[in-house]
Amino acid sequence: MESMYINEPVFPDYTVNIADFGAVCDGRTLNTDAINAAIAACAGQGGGRVVIPRGLWLTGPIILKSNINLHLETGALVLFTPDYDQYPLRKVNLNGIEQIMVTPPLFGEGLDNIAITGSGIFDGSGQYWRPVKRMKLTERQWRKLVDSGGVVDSDERIWWPNAAAMHGARKLRELASRRAPLEDYESVRVFLRPRLMNLVNCKNVLIDGPIFQNSPMWNLHPLLCENIIIRNIMVRNLWHAQNGDGLDLESCRNVLVENSIFDVGDDAICLKSGKDEIGRKIGVPTENVIIRDCKVYHGHGGFVVGSEMSGGVRNVTVTRCEFIGTDVGLRFKTTRGRGGVVEKIKIDQINMINIDGPAITFDMYYDAAPGNEIAAAVTDATPQFRDVAISKVICRGAAVGIFLRGLPEMPIRKLKFNQVEITARKGVVMSACEQLAFNDVLVENEQGQILFNSAEQNNGQ
Repeated sequence: MESMYINEPVFPDYTVNIADFGAVCDGRTLNTDAINAAIAACAGQGGGRVVIPRGLWLTGPIILKSNINLHLETGALVLFTPDYDQYPLRKVNLNGIEQIMVTPPLFGEGLDNIAITGSGIFDGSGQYWRPVKRMKLTERQWRKLVDSGGVVDSDERIWWPNAAAMHGARKLRELASRRAPLEDYESVRVFLRPRLMNLVNCKNVLIDGPIFQNSPMWNLHPLLCENIIIRNIMVRNLWHAQNGDGLDLESCRNVLVENSIFDVGDDAICLKSGKDEIGRKIGVPTENVIIRDCKVYHGHGGFVVGSEMSGGVRNVTVTRCEFIGTDVGLRFKTTRGRGGVVEKIKIDQINMINIDGPAITFDMYYDAAPGNEIAAAVTDATPQFRDVAISKVICRGAAVGIFLRGLPEMPIRKLKFNQVEITARKGVVMSACEQLAFNDVLVENEQGQILFNSAEQNNGQ
């Protein structure tokens, strides 16, 4: 897997500058039409490079086109406007299933040969879209946020940018139940929250160099894309940014992610493939993925699979990564109703420090409380974790060394742990697991007390 080669997209030797199309870098003038006109003009000549030069550029959604390299020069700061009206609703086709979304700040659908390069910054103005949980702020920060505007729910636990967003979940269910037309979804636009970058059904993609930050929801979301290279980027969100994932690869194949830094408000590097029945109907796994030489400073998980993995995830290599202060290090999560098979995953050479929860977790009760469990019937909605090899891992500081919790009707199977050293308050917690292999695995607490030693376990068998 680590030798997989993906051809980089190649572009014609033709360049346009957004300033030549009337763009103004004063941070006040809205440049949506000028930037998109530059992209359209370049595409009309067969493609090439569209340059955003040094300066502060306010804009609405940037719509990418095939054969375009959108290039941010050093010192370019692209600030996406907080004006909700600039982000129209749209429908996208996901293997025959229509999905309604808010037009993302950076968007492309059905494209071939595209790139976003350079060393500039994209800022999604996410603070105008995201709800904020009171528990994640100091009392002073909470009062300042409330005084800034917006609304607070009746329990005074969550701040929302407006009342429509606060009631959006209920309204969205009502709209879906009656199959409402697109225009009726205007009332839930703020609740839906766009990803900072969303590429749908695209091929031959290069993301190289920029900083992506402050997203309304997930930062980078390639969906049903193929042949992707992501490298040398930084992804940033406030640690309390709700759903502020770094990179979500969903139903994508042939992907290389390398030499990148993530410091985000939710899962950092995450593999997904659709949720529940709709995900199974779309039926496209995320597969053939290499992730290497990346650093994660904050996130709910450093490397994550799930929980939306209903189309499956397979053939993945993760190597030479560091996780510093994440909630979980290696995180696999799912629940009943998802379906999907996660398999053929190889993880090695991972270093971690100061992990708040488990260093390594496989949990099939994500967002659900297990009780005295009776095995459910096995159907296509039953998820599966199997055939994962984890080796050469060092973690200094975690709540739990390894946490494994399968379903009684579908145990976690065929996990191999080799050369794993963890310092934690708890050792290894396991339930509903089969065919586990521990070789040279040691978990001890900070006082040096051994909590789990595979040599002792094997000798006792």
